[in-house]
Amino acid sequence: MALTREQMAMRVARELQDGYYVNLGIGIPTLVANFIPEGMEVMLQSENGLLGMGPFPTEEEIDADMINAGKQTVTAATGASIFSSAESFAMIRGGHVDLTVLGAFEVDTQGNIASWMIPGKLIKGMGGAMDLVAGADNIIVTMTHASKHGESKLLPKCSLPLTGAGCIRKVLTDLAYLEISNGAFVLKERAPGVSAEEIKEKTAGELVVPDFVPEMSF
Repeated sequence: MALTREQMAMRVARELQDGYYVNLGIGIPTLVANFIPEGMEVMLQSENGLLGMGPFPTEEEIDADMINAGKQTVTAATGASIFSSAESFAMIRGGHVDLTVLGAFEVDTQGNIASWMIPGKLIKGMGGAMDLVAGADNIIVTMTHASKHGESKLLPKCSLPLTGAGCIRKVLTDLAYLEISNGAFVLKERAPGVSAEEIKEKTAGELVVPDFVPEMSF
């Protein structure tokens, strides 16, 4: 059974560590803010100039002026800091973000990512993604394994314009957690009830399946 968006965010949240500065991209990555382990101190950073994002607001907490880079209303955690986008990008480009979580349209076996343009379609655009993939060593891409038409998003070579080249090592989809190594996707974990055979069938790029692949638990 494929993971829900919330389950995907929960799984990514397990990669967080105490004291991390983390940037969450638009879409599924933003949900990670709701699943930070209790007792863990993580500072969420947004390209528009906010360090210390809290969970999404309740109806009573909504402040139209408090938004993330995707223009979603957010809350500010205790100790949050607000500054210019120029300072925010200096933090990103200077390598001061410990973990970046991004969505994508495609990822390939060389660690390339395409996340900003589909020719002929209206897409939000690049945003801070190009800076984030260039300035971060620890990046997790989270996306559906295949498109709504059933076409694999894990490819031998990206077909769309690239956001970054050779920068992705970890991918979490609604079917699996994978790492990219030696020109192939390596299957590390399976979604509950999803077989390695189904994952292989929906992965266009080379897939390495170890003898034992644990099932994710929630």
